[in-house]
Amino acid sequence: MNLNNTNDPLTLQSRILYQDNHLIVVNKRAGEIVQGDQTGDKPLLELVRDYLRVVGNKPGNVFCGLVHRLDRPVSGAVIYAKTSKALSRMNELIKKRDISKRYWAIVEGRPDRPQDHLIHYLYRNEKLNKSFVSTTEKAGWQRAELKYSVIASSDRYSVLEVELLTGRHHQIRAQLSSIGCPIKGDLKYGARRSNEDGSIGLHARSVSFEHPVSHESLNIEAEPFNQLFFKIING
Repeated sequence: MNLNNTNDPLTLQSRILYQDNHLIVVNKRAGEIVQGDQTGDKPLLELVRDYLRVVGNKPGNVFCGLVHRLDRPVSGAVIYAKTSKALSRMNELIKKRDISKRYWAIVEGRPDRPQDHLIHYLYRNEKLNKSFVSTTEKAGWQRAELKYSVIASSDRYSVLEVELLTGRHHQIRAQLSSIGCPIKGDLKYGARRSNEDGSIGLHARSVSFEHPVSHESLNIEAEPFNQLFFKIING
């Protein structure tokens, strides 16, 4: 997957959405992994850590903790903590669902309803790395909720704004596919064809939360790298 970037930590500067002594929020490119995995590819976590080391002129190890995750083919806002105290407090916000996350999704077709509150039950198959959807509750399946509204449509695609109410594996991808609107490029969940760069049309547009130390209300937005979002929205 072509990321169109390098491992030079200073290249991260243009993608920093917010930073203070406690947090750093970065606009992740599709194709980057947020933390290390079995591929051995350098994760965004290490690039952020290298950036903090270089700009802070700090020899040795630098603390950087991942607050939440995004799938590899997804772009958008990712929160990292610069101190253990901030990480602990952000983890509490996650547990209490006090972090609001909104996404933009390019989907095939158009939903039957211009806006809706979807409630499903998901089962994660780890071997297939895929979540399956049921409209009825089943033992061992997790309740998944999101709200969406249609922002704009073209002949082939629609852009939806999605408010994530629970954080399940591949939740947005699975739930939108279940209503007949797979995300563009998402072959795993029924898209007709892949995107050339291996991405899917899903972008973490914003995160909103109370700062864990200052208690300031923050709303941090990330501009999509994929210009198709704007082409559809602007007609």
